[in-house]
Amino acid sequence: MNKLPNADRTRIIALLCEGNSVRATVRLTGFSKNTVTKLVCELGAAVSAFQDRTFRNLKCKRLQCDELFSFAGVKDKNATPEQRAKGLGSIWTWTALDADTKLMPCWFMGGRDAVAAYHFMHDLAGRLANCVQLTTDGHKAYLTAVEDAFGTEIDYAMLQKIYGKGEQGPETRYSPAQCMGAKKAVITGNPDFKHTSTSFAERQNLNIRMQNRRFTRLTNAFSKKVENHEHAFAITMMFHNFCRVHQTLRVTPAMEAGLSDHVWEISEMVDLLEIEERRAA
Repeated sequence: MNKLPNADRTRIIALLCEGNSVRATVRLTGFSKNTVTKLVCELGAAVSAFQDRTFRNLKCKRLQCDELFSFAGVKDKNATPEQRAKGLGSIWTWTALDADTKLMPCWFMGGRDAVAAYHFMHDLAGRLANCVQLTTDGHKAYLTAVEDAFGTEIDYAMLQKIYGKGEQGPETRYSPAQCMGAKKAVITGNPDFKHTSTSFAERQNLNIRMQNRRFTRLTNAFSKKVENHEHAFAITMMFHNFCRVHQTLRVTPAMEAGLSDHVWEISEMVDLLEIEERRAA
């Protein structure tokens, strides 16, 4: 069986991490679409397993959570019952961001409902070593999920933004609604209102859409399979956490969090594929 050299694997992953689509990567590298997709799936599983093991006993202080919309295969309004049974349609990516280190230790893909919130919050709670301050938006699914996962061992506040209609015109379809203000509400514990914010998490949503072509709006670069979507996102998170130097921190989030002592090269990320294969053998 033919096997790509690590140099070629690294070139493919570097292009994908910089926001290129699969087909653009195919044109730039000369490899087939199946080769690129197969590498994404294999490496995605490897880096997901690595991050799952590494992000444990974290000493985070302030976390911000948000949900990011995308879809696989087809928009909900056009999905057939058979497509829905395969999980195609809307996918909401629940993310947690450490406001201090910019580490993203946890994410979950599913619906924007109480079931997804439950799994996401329990996964997040199992990765933390101490009580944290948590800020979410006003999505009601968080209320029960946070209480069930953390109990009273958390300082939790909700930030609900108030949006107005703004001016009407042809460009309004592509522009966000005007934010008129925000309400802060203490849910549990004693959160510091000065740090009750979701701004870093919302800004990270833009980074994700820029770095992962599958999340770019109004294009045909969306994922065609849910599994491919999950694997590609795991690679994006590995690149963000270990490889990309944060402009403000001057180091990677993993270094700031004490999980790494150097800036990872993408070739090191690719090496995890063989490491995980040996672990599974």
